[in-house]
Amino acid sequence: MNTVLDRELIEILGDNHQATSADTPLRADAFVKSDAQKMERIEHHFHAIMEEMGLDMTDDSLSGTPFRVAKMYIQEIFSGLDPKNKPKISVFENSYHYDKMLVEANINFNSTCEHHFLPIVGKAHIGYVSSGKVIGLSKLNRIVDYYSRRPQVQERLIMQIFNELKTVLETDNVIIVMEAKHLCVSSRGIKDETSFTSTIQYGGIFNEKENRNDFFNMIKQE
Repeated sequence: MNTVLDRELIEILGDNHQATSADTPLRADAFVKSDAQKMERIEHHFHAIMEEMGLDMTDDSLSGTPFRVAKMYIQEIFSGLDPKNKPKISVFENSYHYDKMLVEANINFNSTCEHHFLPIVGKAHIGYVSSGKVIGLSKLNRIVDYYSRRPQVQERLIMQIFNELKTVLETDNVIIVMEAKHLCVSSRGIKDETSFTSTIQYGGIFNEKENRNDFFNMIKQE
């Protein structure tokens, strides 16, 4: 896609946050190369990008930047792309027979907009009602962190977390709200510093308005 019309179409689709599915779009050979090989290639290409921008890559402050970016991409902010980094999630029998809602609010997350590779920073609020299984509270944070550490749109991110929790907990009784600031909105384009994006996903008993309202009231208290 090299024409001006093609580039305009890319801009339109990107700004409208088009997503193809709840799965992150990955090639079949995404994990053939080792992390070290990927970092070497990213370092090479990012060095070229910086040179194209006219930066003096012999400067002591800049010379190590391509390696730092490559390491950051593979080992940190996009580590959630690789299934080997998926947290091991253990669930336990609900021995207390607690049959009401459990809520963990204000889970911090950092993700990256897949359209401009700029940060998405926000909070997630999760609630569920046990069907016989419970999960360690820190594991909720780890699930959010894992799916956040990949190029994302917020709609897909919340669906991935929701689907994972339904599978792990063996219940549809899950509700999630995510609120985030997108730097692709605040630092470019419209440059709106105050707006944020909210998404919600729920199933099971949370299809009933009364139960959703109970969840909303609980996260407001946090």
